[in-house]
Amino acid sequence: MTWISHILSQSPEIALFLSLAGGYWLGNFRFGKFQLGGVAGSLLVAVIISQFGVTVDNGVKSLLFALFIYAVGFESGPQFFRSLGRQSLREIVLAAFLAISGLVTVVVLARMFGLDKGLAAGVAAGGLTQSAIIGTAGSAIEKLGLAAEEVQRLQGNVAVGYAVTYIFGSFGAILVCVNILPWLTGRAIRDDALEAEAAMLAGAKVYGPGEEAALPSLVGRVFKVGQGGMRSVAELEGVGDHNLTVEKVMRDGKLVQVDPALQLQSGDEILVVGRRDKVVALGPQFGTEVLPTPEMELVLLTRDVAITAPELRNKTVSEIQKTISPNLRHGVYVLALSRAGVPVKLADTTMVMSGDVVTVRGTVNDVNRVAKAVGTTIVPSDKTDWIFHGLGIACGLLVGLIVLRIGSVPLTLGSGGGALLSGLIFGWLRTKNYARGNLPTPASTLLRDLGLAGFVAVVGLNSGLQAVTTIRESGIQLFLIGVVVTMLPLILTMLFGRYVLRYENTAIFAGALSGTRSANPAFGEVLEKAGNSVPTTPFAITYALANVFLTLLGPLIVAFT
Repeated sequence: MTWISHILSQSPEIALFLSLAGGYWLGNFRFGKFQLGGVAGSLLVAVIISQFGVTVDNGVKSLLFALFIYAVGFESGPQFFRSLGRQSLREIVLAAFLAISGLVTVVVLARMFGLDKGLAAGVAAGGLTQSAIIGTAGSAIEKLGLAAEEVQRLQGNVAVGYAVTYIFGSFGAILVCVNILPWLTGRAIRDDALEAEAAMLAGAKVYGPGEEAALPSLVGRVFKVGQGGMRSVAELEGVGDHNLTVEKVMRDGKLVQVDPALQLQSGDEILVVGRRDKVVALGPQFGTEVLPTPEMELVLLTRDVAITAPELRNKTVSEIQKTISPNLRHGVYVLALSRAGVPVKLADTTMVMSGDVVTVRGTVNDVNRVAKAVGTTIVPSDKTDWIFHGLGIACGLLVGLIVLRIGSVPLTLGSGGGALLSGLIFGWLRTKNYARGNLPTPASTLLRDLGLAGFVAVVGLNSGLQAVTTIRESGIQLFLIGVVVTMLPLILTMLFGRYVLRYENTAIFAGALSGTRSANPAFGEVLEKAGNSVPTTPFAITYALANVFLTLLGPLIVAFT
């Protein structure tokens, strides 16, 4: 098999993409209710391929994860900042509980099995998948006043413990968050994600690709004016409190110019557009409904418009309706209103704020007229604004380089934490100016899927051979200790969150739980199961806290073992 090793050493990217292909193929298999999933499958296949001695540059790993976590943060930024406050207290407590239970588990096992300070710290770093512990523990070991040879030995043991336990540290978190947690709650992640999404959407229906309403809210109907229906267009549009628009008039087989003063005659065919309930209820007053001819067809345009006009800000819907002239809003219908990506109920008392997005429909000229007066039109595009997002990712990576020290303990977000923070901020900034920062959903999906699965595959390729080799040389004991360090704190935290903090929604709980461990592969699998971004906000909160709490475990483990 040396020829395989030779090929992979010449082109390591082949190993990366084989890991993705094989991992997603393996992840499709279902064993009862258990399904491995593409992320965990990529990790296992990468470990197998790593036995041929292939490695991938760690810069590739950092790049892929930065793309994944930035895209996640960007999608969730508006919702994340809206959720901050007292309602985040549960996530803070949950992250602290995981860190404390992890510390106690490592210290107790180290004393039971006679692990030295280096091995104990390495097991914590790998079992809890917090690589920063290697650095903080190594710095703490240097300050113990030991001989140089002993310091070097203990620091080497940190790397050994990490290599043996890291693979299962990633895999075990997926098992708990994606398989054991839904079993405990008796609820599927997908079901609860849909339930939470429905609550956030305030009853609004979101249609998937290829879906549309069988009974649309806005309709067009053609009526033939009868003998008693002769009146002006303005009078007809005034029926039903201005909820209808006469868009076309055909007289004697020819279209005539529609004008408010136009007097309708018997036999005229008119195209009436309006909300379905009004058109159906008032239609008999206009005449007899007839089948439309091609000449009476009309194209309507739907556009999202970000509200920026000063005269519309901080006013209720009712006040705006009284302020805007009938000529301006003629022929345009408001379908929905959203704020920071979350639908807002359209009621007379609803307050409209700067940055809210209103969805309007009407003819091209009518929609453009209203959009120009209201704010900025959000034009659908398949182009990614890489000026905006390139700057966002670069800023996140720069933030990840910042190191703050509490005494001798270095604290840093790292590239992942920095990219997440930047994604959240740039996602929020996008809501302030929709002319910038376009990131189409297919592009975002590619960044998330390729970024996470590729990151996990590189971890498996670079660590798999060393982990298997170390297990063979050191025996299975260290590996099994790592299994306990991975599973026990997560299970205890899961039980604490369920029965003490009273998490009810499985999707939200799974996001928060994966974040307490900085378990990026687990979160990716949770996100895939959810099918929407519901788990992201709790993950972002606990992930940021876990980067601090778990990093602090390094010197504490060195002190207590």
